[in-house]
Amino acid sequence: MKFFWKYIFPPIYGILIYLTIRVLLDTVTGMRWWNRNWQINTLDIVTTILFSFAFLYMFRRLLRWFDKKWPAADFSSKRIGRELFFLILLDLIFQNAVLIPYTANTDDGLQSWDIADINTVPLLYSLILYGIVRSNTFLKAHIASKIQLEKITNDQLQTELKFLKAQYHPHFLFNALNTIYFQMDEDVTAAKQSVEKFSELLRYQLYDQQQTVPVSQEIRYLDNFIRLQQARSSERLQLTTRFDPRLDGQQVYPLLFLPLVENAFKYVGGEYHLDISAALEGDRIEFRVINNIPANIPESTRADKGIGLENLRRRLELLYPKRHALIAEKKDRQFSAILTLQY
Repeated sequence: MKFFWKYIFPPIYGILIYLTIRVLLDTVTGMRWWNRNWQINTLDIVTTILFSFAFLYMFRRLLRWFDKKWPAADFSSKRIGRELFFLILLDLIFQNAVLIPYTANTDDGLQSWDIADINTVPLLYSLILYGIVRSNTFLKAHIASKIQLEKITNDQLQTELKFLKAQYHPHFLFNALNTIYFQMDEDVTAAKQSVEKFSELLRYQLYDQQQTVPVSQEIRYLDNFIRLQQARSSERLQLTTRFDPRLDGQQVYPLLFLPLVENAFKYVGGEYHLDISAALEGDRIEFRVINNIPANIPESTRADKGIGLENLRRRLELLYPKRHALIAEKKDRQFSAILTLQY
């Protein structure tokens, strides 16, 4: 492509200018350029082609100079105005320094229409060429700028996601270690089982997280988490779990269900009913957690106002824009949270 613009395009550009000028002149004078001496026509074409090589070389140098002076993404009217000014000046200098003297010494000399055509036609073609070249340059610069902006935005979102995920870990670690600590005084076997489940949970959080994971893997993680939490919960807890067997290889982002389960264990009270379920509904996964809450729970500790749910909402906005629904509400002495994901 570089070879074409440097060696093939200038002759085409020159011949196009020559033919346009000849047609205009012939229209005014009644001449027929093909009836002229072929040697004169050949000399005219060669002169115009040489003019094109020289002009296009300076044209490229001019644009490179402006590219160094201004950033490629600068679309300001000031830049475009200056480029057009210098382009017109360059064109007029070349036309009047090369084509006007040449025309004055051929055929019947220099006529007024010769001056008009020579100063108009190459200028119009150079403006068209400028429009094509600069449109392509500015479009590429605009696309590159958009890609860079999207990359920066994506990096920021990834950093925010990592921060939000990290906020779950300290609370989880504290609860798990606290459970094992008290189990060691009462039931060493149960404490060993808790340590085993705890190690599986850590392994999943540290090593087994890709960008997305099969939902069955996420459910296994949740089941371990639920059993570990159940071990430290009140004996009054009436826990029910239902996981749809059709939930298998569907891909989801990890640790999105955890805050709802963690929230339920944290605030469960009253009659201590806790129901956790996940079902496949068409192309959607519906995860539901319903738990009883104490009769007089302080406003500052309401389940639907915690930082865990706020973080979850933010993660969902980043990971599932317009492809999720989270409904968390309190009715009487019951709190329910329903998360729907379109995978």
